Amino acid sequence: MIEIERKFLVLSDSFVAEAFSKKRIVQAYISSNPDRTVRIRIKGDKGYITIKGKGNHSGTTRLEWEREIGLLDAETLLTICESGIIEKVRHEVKVGQHVFEVDIFSGENEGLVMAEIELEDENEPFEKPNWLGQEVTNDERYYNAYLSKNPYKKW
Repeated sequence: MIEIERKFLVLSDSFVAEAFSKKRIVQAYISSNPDRTVRIRIKGDKGYITIKGKGNHSGTTRLEWEREIGLLDAETLLTICESGIIEKVRHEVKVGQHVFEVDIFSGENEGLVMAEIELEDENEPFEKPNWLGQEVTNDERYYNAYLSKNPYKKW
């Protein structure tokens, strides 16, 4: 239930040709409180509920609990979420021994492209592809819960 993740901005769209998976994601928050977020997500044709705890000092590690729920349930729960929908297309790209999830945001966050990598340990080494840019792991402006309230287009 512990998630160790690092986030990066993306420099170019060259990752698209390397992607082995591509899915549309729509999500919103029942609670965007940074101490405990509760997210409803539709990814492709599946629904999910996710609860995340507050990150550690570096922002890389936090508790995450996620369960698949029915698509109709997810669609219904989205109607009672806080305002601010996150829309993006997620591309999964294998680089070395890891998979990067690269999100191309749309809607109010259009123009933002961000990559995440999940690790077993905060200090685990990983291969950095040439399209990977600045690390933003500890910058709360790039958390989806923040983006739902403060869209990238308005920065």
